[in-house]
Amino acid sequence: MAQWGDGYTDPRGGYYQAPPRRRPRDAYYRDDGPYARPPRYAPPQEAPRQFYWPWEDRPQQAAPPPERAYRPPPPRQRGYGTADSQRPSIRRRQRPVRAPEPPKAATAKTDPSMQIAVFGDSLADHLAKGLDDVFEDNSDVAVIDRAKGDSGLVRKDLVDWPKVAEDYLQANPKVRYGLVMMGANDRQAIRDGDTTVDPLTDRWKELYRARVEAMVKPFTDHKIPLIWVGLPPMQSQSLTRDLAAINDVVREAVTKAGATYVDIWPGFVDDRDRYTASGPDPEGQIAKLRTSDGVHFTKAGDRKLAHFADIELKRLMGTTVPAVSDQPATASVTPGTPVAVPGASLDGSEASSDTATIDRQITAMLPSLPEPAGIPALPVKPAAGPVVPLSRSETSPGGALVTGRPLDGDSMGTVERTLLRGNAPAPQPGRADDFRWPPG
Repeated sequence: MAQWGDGYTDPRGGYYQAPPRRRPRDAYYRDDGPYARPPRYAPPQEAPRQFYWPWEDRPQQAAPPPERAYRPPPPRQRGYGTADSQRPSIRRRQRPVRAPEPPKAATAKTDPSMQIAVFGDSLADHLAKGLDDVFEDNSDVAVIDRAKGDSGLVRKDLVDWPKVAEDYLQANPKVRYGLVMMGANDRQAIRDGDTTVDPLTDRWKELYRARVEAMVKPFTDHKIPLIWVGLPPMQSQSLTRDLAAINDVVREAVTKAGATYVDIWPGFVDDRDRYTASGPDPEGQIAKLRTSDGVHFTKAGDRKLAHFADIELKRLMGTTVPAVSDQPATASVTPGTPVAVPGASLDGSEASSDTATIDRQITAMLPSLPEPAGIPALPVKPAAGPVVPLSRSETSPGGALVTGRPLDGDSMGTVERTLLRGNAPAPQPGRADDFRWPPG
């Protein structure tokens, strides 16, 4: 009979047997086999024997393992695929190291036949460096840097530029061209006798104009062409405004004295005529042209600054082109015979920019072609026709308004019938308004 709790009697007469209870976890462990339960206590170990009979073998004590020095593991080699199909390791191709370009050998200028002297302040020093790069391959041209920073035309106690220019030109007869760039330090008062004149006033401009003319005079006396380079815009707006006024005074005085004035202002501004530190260099690449102080130039700026002066220098130096002497057009000229062009000398003393003379000489080289017979001359059209007013009403000789041509007589009454009465005219055969069918 089942114990209490093992089952119960179904009301319908059956007996329900309860499922057996789960045995505790310890009941599944056996004393032998792979699932034997480990003993809860370790068996006592026998003490090592101290005495052994001669016929007994003594147990050998295990020798301690030798100490091994630490060795780093070899580098791991990554393989691809199985061991049978090992791919060779891919070695990245080493790029060849580009050898540094050797510096360009400077052209030796032991005894140049022509000197270009540059006078002015610290900006003129940048101009001299740029011109030196322009003529570095020409051994006959040497650029002489006579600039001195923190100088100008206002402070004669620092540098008396007219006297310095006169002394240098008199002691160096090889100077063929002179360049002047100064004025960045001249925004200060000028002493006029015992008084001090404020900068950029009317009296100040008169005194400054006189000092510019005094600076041009040594070059005029020695018959040396002078190129005066104007000032560029600066990062400071107030300084830029004042330097623009100084440029106007210098341009007027230099042009009046017969020298050449070069305006570099457009080369160092943006499209809104404002100061910009970067811009296109002479090769057309965008580069940094001004330094962080907003006044001086970088190396690319030096080259661009010199580019403006170089254009005028090349114009003054002139070029030698094959030409002919002043002969009539019918005279024969031997081809390939170079004839000197008037006014195209290297020193620029007699340089001339009269292109009409050169055109006439080139035209003289070309033989005149005869006119082919049988081609009638075309009538020459007038440059302009009669002037016809468009806003004034034309009148007849009697003063009345000009009317249109007289209307033709309306014998058929078509105008009156169509325009006044609104009756459409009868369609004509073959016309677009003939809708009769069949046609005709």
